Amino acid sequence: MDFESFTEEITENRWKVHGVEVYRGGERIHSFGDTVQTKYPIYSATKTILSVALGIAHDRGKIDFEKSILFYMPEEVLRAIPDGQREVFGKLSLHRMMTMSVDGFPFRPEGDSYFRFSFACEIKEPEKKSFHYSNIPAYLSGVALANALGEDVCAFITREILEPLDINGAEFSRCPDGYFYGASGMKMSVHDLSQIGLLLYEKGSYKGKRIVSKEYVEKATSPLQMNKEGGYGYFIWKYQDGFSINGKWNQRCYILPERDLVITYLSDIREDSESLRQSMERNLF
Repeated sequence: MDFESFTEEITENRWKVHGVEVYRGGERIHSFGDTVQTKYPIYSATKTILSVALGIAHDRGKIDFEKSILFYMPEEVLRAIPDGQREVFGKLSLHRMMTMSVDGFPFRPEGDSYFRFSFACEIKEPEKKSFHYSNIPAYLSGVALANALGEDVCAFITREILEPLDINGAEFSRCPDGYFYGASGMKMSVHDLSQIGLLLYEKGSYKGKRIVSKEYVEKATSPLQMNKEGGYGYFIWKYQDGFSINGKWNQRCYILPERDLVITYLSDIREDSESLRQSMERNLF
């Protein structure tokens, strides 16, 4: 591992990387930049935190991933869905939402009601499973979790995940109806996101305390829906011999149990470039 060369390449190429942390065997061995002070947008890495929350609820028997997404929707939302759309969405399980295996959703919900927008989407073949990445399935999964718990998901995540992981001051985003957005919008430090990665690295435990079951983590991080990237679990991406937490503009946490590595970086690199990842692989593997 040549961490110095990696950080030199970041500097020489003027890549807008906020900070980097590297852990081996659960212990931090390298850091670079602002890893603690600032909470940065993590975009779709938010989905993985939602996944952990869903796992905790599932462990406690509060939610069933095989039930239709409609089973966990508020009554006022169900009443507003046209009969034809209700029939279509009745065929879509929470599992399908969490594995992004529903074709037909646009990338994100819009307007003054994400409910109305989401349930108006045309899903032509609801029983066909194919990978289709969208923020809408994550948003609806977060709403389902709130109604299954009878509790605000932001409060649940704070109490059941963030506080036990010593994460303070994380920020959340909500939809126009007041629900946790679920798909994006959280802000964390590099170090904070590393703790989520370490939780998954330790298969659901953190500093000896069980947060979410080993069984859930093993399933959530396995390829449940195939795609060109190698597979997708429950809002978690397959990556080489491990898996990763991914955000929009090069926010990443790579969890590689076979190599005893967790590598986290938060960036604001908006061009479609693989250069940072390639530098990481070249220098840190």
